[in-house]
Amino acid sequence: MRPFIYEQPTDISAAVAVASRFTTNEDQPTRANAQFIAGGTNLADYMKLGVAAPNRLLDLNRLEEPALRQIRVTDDGIRFGALVRMGEAADHSEVKRRYPVIADSLRLAASGQIRNMASLAGNVLQRTRCEYFRETSWACNKRVPGSGCAAMEGFNRQHAVLGASDACIATYHGDFAQALIALDAVVRAEGSRGARKIPFARLHRLPRDTPHIETDLAADEIITAIEVPAMPWARRSRYLKIRDRESYAFALASAAVALDLDGDSVREVRIALGGVATVPWRAKEAEAALQGKKLDEASASAAAEAAFADAEPRQHNAFKIELGKRTLVRALLETRDMKV
Repeated sequence: MRPFIYEQPTDISAAVAVASRFTTNEDQPTRANAQFIAGGTNLADYMKLGVAAPNRLLDLNRLEEPALRQIRVTDDGIRFGALVRMGEAADHSEVKRRYPVIADSLRLAASGQIRNMASLAGNVLQRTRCEYFRETSWACNKRVPGSGCAAMEGFNRQHAVLGASDACIATYHGDFAQALIALDAVVRAEGSRGARKIPFARLHRLPRDTPHIETDLAADEIITAIEVPAMPWARRSRYLKIRDRESYAFALASAAVALDLDGDSVREVRIALGGVATVPWRAKEAEAALQGKKLDEASASAAAEAAFADAEPRQHNAFKIELGKRTLVRALLETRDMKV
């Protein structure tokens, strides 16, 4: 690990000012001179591996704004402060009652130790666990733009079948983000250009030909809150995660589903897929296929076919298409049968 300067700003404006002074808005996470850290469960890992090497680390845990650590539930929805820990949100009684898909996604995301350390904002900004990104001797356009993508012809069992490009096929490995994109969440952020509100669906960028630009955030912007609106389908929701082992592991395929039923017919449905795409993936084609239909195995299967119609497998990950379809069908039928 390279030497770095460690600072603990006590308010957001001070943190933004330091980040602005030592980075530019064109800086990306692997090259930025200053980076923010909260739980550190992702960034500290990559600093040890040499993947990230900031000159200055800005620890946000001393920020004095109380709202950053609060979960606020109102009739309009729920607001998570950016520094709320994953474990705290997963165990919150109103989160479990009103938004079970959120509680599920957080509970299944990591070991108890990591959930108690990792912040919610840091979790949605976590970087890929692609083996070629983590190993600095391999070519990786996400780590070193223009160097190539060793995963294309390498062992790519864990890699994406949706949202990939000729420059990158790395999977987004988070779980919480799938719940947020399915529930039309928004993110609040502050930076040198002021405060703004970002639809969660626009936070992460597809790789295209610039996979090193992963989010819509500038290098000096801090997420301050995540807001989820109250919706009629939020209580009938769940997150299903399929992985190689039941203990702490990343998803091979996952599905976040929220349903509003009129009898046995679909009034509204929200679907997001994980483990199979380069970004948190909203399956709008699957949603459209179910709209107004009776939800049974046949209609769920048709929706799954629509969700993966544009999938592009590589040599070792073609199994993810069938696994992803079956995961979605199971998630839809289990959500249908929930008691709410």
